[in-house]
Amino acid sequence: MVAQEFLVTAPHGTEDLLLDEIAVLGATGIGSIRSGASFHGSLETAYRICLWSRVASRVFLPLTRFGAQDADQLYERARGFAWEDHLGPSHTLAVDASLRRSWISHSRFAALKIKDAIVDRFRDRSGQRPSVRVDQPDLRIHALIDGQSVTLCLDLSGEGLYRRGYRAQGGQAPLKENLAAAILLRAGWPEMARAGQALLDPLCGSATLLIEGALMAGDVAPGLLRTHFGYLRWAGHDEGAWRQLIEEAAQRKAEGQKGLPPILGCDSDRVAVAAAQANVARAGLAATLVIDRADFASWLPRVRSEVGDQGLIVTNPPYGERLGDVTRLAAVYAALGNGCRRHFGGWRLSVLTGNPDLAGHLGLRAKRSHSLRNGPIRAKLLHYDLRSGTDDGAQPDASAGSRPVGDLKPLDGAAEMFANRLRKNFKAVCRWAEREGVSCYRVYDADLPEYAVAIDYYQGRVHVQEYQAPPSVDATKAHRRLLDVLRVVPEVLGVAADQVYLKQRRRQRGAEQYGRTARSGEFFQVEEGPCRFWVNLSDYLDTGLFLDHRPIRRKILEMAPGVRFLNLFGYTGAATVFAARGGAAGTVTVDASRTYLDWARRNLQLNGFTEGPHRLERCDVLEWLDKTKESFELIFLDPPTFSNSKGRSGTFDVQRDHVNLIRQAVRCLRPGGLLIFSTNHRKFRLDGDALGDLEIADISAATIPWDFRRSPTIHKCWLLGASGALDDACGGQERRSKKPQRP
Repeated sequence: MVAQEFLVTAPHGTEDLLLDEIAVLGATGIGSIRSGASFHGSLETAYRICLWSRVASRVFLPLTRFGAQDADQLYERARGFAWEDHLGPSHTLAVDASLRRSWISHSRFAALKIKDAIVDRFRDRSGQRPSVRVDQPDLRIHALIDGQSVTLCLDLSGEGLYRRGYRAQGGQAPLKENLAAAILLRAGWPEMARAGQALLDPLCGSATLLIEGALMAGDVAPGLLRTHFGYLRWAGHDEGAWRQLIEEAAQRKAEGQKGLPPILGCDSDRVAVAAAQANVARAGLAATLVIDRADFASWLPRVRSEVGDQGLIVTNPPYGERLGDVTRLAAVYAALGNGCRRHFGGWRLSVLTGNPDLAGHLGLRAKRSHSLRNGPIRAKLLHYDLRSGTDDGAQPDASAGSRPVGDLKPLDGAAEMFANRLRKNFKAVCRWAEREGVSCYRVYDADLPEYAVAIDYYQGRVHVQEYQAPPSVDATKAHRRLLDVLRVVPEVLGVAADQVYLKQRRRQRGAEQYGRTARSGEFFQVEEGPCRFWVNLSDYLDTGLFLDHRPIRRKILEMAPGVRFLNLFGYTGAATVFAARGGAAGTVTVDASRTYLDWARRNLQLNGFTEGPHRLERCDVLEWLDKTKESFELIFLDPPTFSNSKGRSGTFDVQRDHVNLIRQAVRCLRPGGLLIFSTNHRKFRLDGDALGDLEIADISAATIPWDFRRSPTIHKCWLLGASGALDDACGGQERRSKKPQRP
């Protein structure tokens, strides 16, 4: 066959793989172009590349080149080409364009001008014209426009070569098949497969990596399942050469299926596993490739006995872009690194991530890395050699954006001590929670100084808050301890790693504590006593339910029958829900945030309460108190420590301004009414002298729940009312005074 010029493209970062690949497939005169290569060869060579290339995106045959200074020249010179040599008027047609440094501002405009030129030529010559078909046309023309230079090409691939034909649907963020193949080539999988080593993907999604790995191991042409290529109805198509290539590929496939190595994957998502299994079946690999629905932390040790002493673990874990939930992914990466290191010493691990900071939580040092693009996302492919779990001195990869943390063993003495403490706490708190009917509770609160985190359990999910370390604590050591926490928590508390949500709590001022940290929109229901609530563990620093306020809410429930209840700084309305459940005649919830009032509305609706007797007021609390004429028998006042709300002329400081705030709130009390005042400002001192005309009872100790007993200053709480108002509320059991002792 006559040698011709061709162009071939590939994903960014895989160009060197493409050059090596097309050389093996028979290309000559190979040169580099932007995101691809040029080469010379016969039409059969181009067909072979379309059929066998694992990383190529498209293959183009240049048909004509010309210069064009404006749209009229583009039209006329495209019209002057002999298109009738390549298709007939009964064929379908599509035109695409790509621009670089061009006078044309929009690729779609360029494609439209060229399409008009082609169909007008046919109409003028025969009175008929090809029809336009965007999806799988008989002929697809691609225009490469660089400045004033125009190259019109036949797209031999017809559609992206990454469309192998086995995938009907992907997961939430599927890899393109040719990028998955490039990852496996970078990881050295073909050589490992020839040596009979195994391939695992513990977060397999729609199984693209595993299927591509099986096609490589079985010597299956990646294009063998495709039914459409751009040359099959082209006038210049060589059907004989193509049939010969297909027969050769079928024979190689039959030979290559003998003695394939173990290829296994798992995913915890039911939909992803169903899609993966369907993709595997369409690829003809159902007897070869095993997909389990399982949490990888338990799956990895279970399958260890089914594979050899060497192999490749390759995976594309979520990195926030596809799930919108970075806060929980640190634990996923930590558990992944820990499981691979502990159970697969002697293996290799390759991880694609678009978030290098998350990769640091693997607790491993990458021996090498590659830059790739996963769609619009700049990603890193990190490669690790896994040593034995007993002697691994691995470190997070500093070049990947993580903080170096020194030698990190799976569980050193301190980490084992933390695991034992967490295990002991969890056992005790589970007994207490079952007895008390509590479903959300604190498990650990910086019990060991080295592990300065708070760990809360929310009905099968875990919320981890890392406290800010003082300057005297080495940041490297603190980060290493956090990795310990993220590895230990899923195992000890019996939850999947992706159900652990990490927050790093820094010193906040005012409304910052309520600021958004992510946008997953992932809400789920929890129960507390007779009430249910929506909580969100990922999107905000706080979850929507203050667990330490549990006894306060219970007290409100007991005091609510028949009263009108006012909830100031109402947040997500948990106290309001308890008041409504307790039989309050009506409630008013005041907060300046539309987000949290909407959340409160959803909480009320979840519990069967409508806004008729339960009103929500979006307003600055100080402004609302200053204007209202309403009165209430019971008021709950839980202000922020500090606030600089945009709607307020000045700032609010609870220590400085609490007397005026309490005075304004008390003004709304009916005779005999009570105010519950709470604050989480640990250094707060109530000014009893300035409030000397009120009866005050410090009920802080009675409102600290058992699971917060290690943090007796988590909040402070008082009952306030006019003389005699506290008698019934306290039942004579709590000492009252006009000047309470300073707590």
